[in-house]
Amino acid sequence: MSGQLFVVPTPVGNLEDMTLRAVRVLKEADVVLAEDTRTSGVLMKHFQIDKPLKAYHQHNEHKITEELVNLIQQGRNVALISDAGTPGISDPGFFLIRAAVAAGISVTTLPGATAFVPALVSSALPCTAFTFIGFLPQKKGRQTRLKALALEPHTLILYESPYRLVKLLQELSEYLGSHRKAAVCREISKLHEEIARGTLHELHTTFAARTVKGEIVVVVEGSVYSEPTNDEQD
Repeated sequence: MSGQLFVVPTPVGNLEDMTLRAVRVLKEADVVLAEDTRTSGVLMKHFQIDKPLKAYHQHNEHKITEELVNLIQQGRNVALISDAGTPGISDPGFFLIRAAVAAGISVTTLPGATAFVPALVSSALPCTAFTFIGFLPQKKGRQTRLKALALEPHTLILYESPYRLVKLLQELSEYLGSHRKAAVCREISKLHEEIARGTLHELHTTFAARTVKGEIVVVVEGSVYSEPTNDEQD
């Protein structure tokens, strides 16, 4: 009888954000897949979860996915976690989930923590419709992606490293317009959580003058671009 794959979100900051169900599922799993076993080991110890940890990350996911599918088909229940947040959202997980579904394995994803939702809500920008971008390409295709985003009508959500935040704000200001309203959300659910709001120009000026640390979510208002009317075309 086949086992199951459980996708388990973990706190992006405060450990109190861990759900009771997530703790129970991890305690009942036969194996826990972790992006970084050292990071997840701290979480497991905190919640007194004593289960085997196996590394599953971007450097080995292609290599071991088939092995993990076979393990589940043999009747083992496997829980997948990442360092923080929901696996598959800018974290490893997609390849295993896709392979498990293709193999007819039951996949259960628990609701829980992810950084972009509180950032979006706290930004005070429209959240009735939004486009999650995640990390932009670092080199190839970056300019093309930025040009496309300039016409996107929905609120944009991006992830960025603190070391590249100033560069990102400069590029967004250049391609999307320095007047665009935005928010830089740093260290969500952690002790030094910060939400900075303003135009892209204002935010670039602010963060260019200081040292930035922590996980970053950037939220930007959508474009007001519209197709020209017949009168305008004439």
